[in-house]
Amino acid sequence: MEDLKNIIRDIPDFPKKGIIFKDITTLLADAMSYQRMVDLISHRYVGKKIDKVVGVEARGFVIGAALAYKLGAGVVLVRKPGKLPGETYKRSYDLEYGTDSLEIHTDAIKKGERVLIADDLLATGGTISAVVEMVRALGGEIVECCFLAELSFLDGRKRLPDDKVFSLLTF
Repeated sequence: MEDLKNIIRDIPDFPKKGIIFKDITTLLADAMSYQRMVDLISHRYVGKKIDKVVGVEARGFVIGAALAYKLGAGVVLVRKPGKLPGETYKRSYDLEYGTDSLEIHTDAIKKGERVLIADDLLATGGTISAVVEMVRALGGEIVECCFLAELSFLDGRKRLPDDKVFSLLTF
């Protein structure tokens, strides 16, 4: 796993001073690393009867779509408000300085469908906890929330369902 960790570059002071941003685009751009990441994560869910993989805007789309393909599941997009056509369910959540919102199509998940939530990075857990609430509101059963990487020092997994968090890499 160290080889995958080492290909992810640190960008200091992005998006604001004092933050060290974990830039996964270097991993995505390297075909062998990207394939290995998708294979390692998807292997965990083979045989788990995943109906839908929810990808969270925007890097979660890249991971979620690849996982859905490997697992033979549908892809559901969670986006910023106003980006999805048709009827949507909206959930607002708190950030460190203010609030943000996400939307999902109201017909994207049927009652009882088994759902894997996928994103690139687990930090404080605010975004993904909102997505968990959205999936549950639509009647989906959360199989797990999976991430390429987790910033463990931010304790984001504490905001998510017990025993339903998997991170391939930990920083």
